[in-house]
Amino acid sequence: MSVEVFDPHEAIVGSFTVRRVLPRRTLRTVGAWCFADQMGPAEVTETSGLDVGPHPHMGLQTVTWLMQGTALHKDSLGSEQLISPGQLNLMTAGHGIVHAEEATRSYRGTLHGVQLWVAQPEGERDGPAAFEHHAELPAVDSAVGTFTVLAGSFAGAQSPAGFAPGLLGVDAVLHAGRSDWPLRTDFEHAAIALDGEVLVGDAVVRPGQLAHLGTGRSEVSVEARDRARLLLLGGLPFTEPLVMWWNFVGRSRDEIVSAQRQWLDGDGRFGDVPSRLARIPAPDLLWRSSSGAGPA
Repeated sequence: MSVEVFDPHEAIVGSFTVRRVLPRRTLRTVGAWCFADQMGPAEVTETSGLDVGPHPHMGLQTVTWLMQGTALHKDSLGSEQLISPGQLNLMTAGHGIVHAEEATRSYRGTLHGVQLWVAQPEGERDGPAAFEHHAELPAVDSAVGTFTVLAGSFAGAQSPAGFAPGLLGVDAVLHAGRSDWPLRTDFEHAAIALDGEVLVGDAVVRPGQLAHLGTGRSEVSVEARDRARLLLLGGLPFTEPLVMWWNFVGRSRDEIVSAQRQWLDGDGRFGDVPSRLARIPAPDLLWRSSSGAGPA
């Protein structure tokens, strides 16, 4: 089975240039994973970091995972959490939430990490918002490296994070060498190179690139020629229809139009969060709802 490799494209998030590999025109999701940005590595100061002002989400979970540096998370539930390398921030948007990502006022140095989104299934996507911080996650040490389990289970280790069943996320810090990784055949899988060059199956994957493995594999061979880092994502194929726009994940354009208007009107659906950064307005929609409603 061949491996398809995708190059990232650059996008601006706050004051950062990120490398985005999901979603793509020909690959919208990997399991329920529907968004993947690699942030940095870039230099930050005590007062200048990600600098993403208050903005809303719905219908998704955000996962923030740092490899270097620190960042400050604030949200409309009252959470204020410093996140450091090896710690997982999991924010569940449900019907609606607002958050901001700020400089820490104390850290100066390199910031490097990933932010991922998980599309919530129909039975959960309109539920209450929530926030979890996990200061420690289970890790499996082997001759080829260390595997930290962010979501689901891998090599006998189970993440404590509150994801829906049928999801996998593993951060692998690799030594030079080759190994075979066990996979679930009913899962769709992809691997993102975070640092160093890695051979995944028959494909060379360089930093920022995503290797799509598809479904039906019981294992995949991975070889690092030197120290490298790889993020393995997987899950049951997500078969529900998705409409993704800006920070919203919905099922129809009408839902997106309504959410955009509610955020612009400040009607209280998403809440508010105190931040030194300015509230981010929703951009204009490029289409109207089927009922004819749209931005003024």
